[in-house]
Amino acid sequence: MRRDDQRLEDILQALDWIASAVSGFTEEKFLSDDVRCFAVARQLTVVGEAAANVSAQTREKYPAIPWRDIVAFRNILVHEYFGTSWNRVWETVSDQAPILRAKIAAIAEAERSQNDSTSAAS
Repeated sequence: MRRDDQRLEDILQALDWIASAVSGFTEEKFLSDDVRCFAVARQLTVVGEAAANVSAQTREKYPAIPWRDIVAFRNILVHEYFGTSWNRVWETVSDQAPILRAKIAAIAEAERSQNDSTSAAS
């Protein structure tokens, strides 16, 4: 079973991939590229799946992260793929993903520091 630090890293890697994939794109250009849209949606499902499997303890420790919303968006992408709002996907990756990435990176660093301190004290 993957640990929370690995799940956080999964989220960061997926968000980094998304940022690279949409770099320099406008909404119009993104929406006209079906392959890119579906690839970005796939990476968003990775984010949602990883978030769903972060422990309840970690989710409770960091309530500023909209864990439920992230998982809910993943569920929409996976289970209601025929009704995907590509405009919403664009909004998510262009507006919300960079903010989420910064927050997750800070959490990952805080958890690493805490684990390093705990290991050193042992």
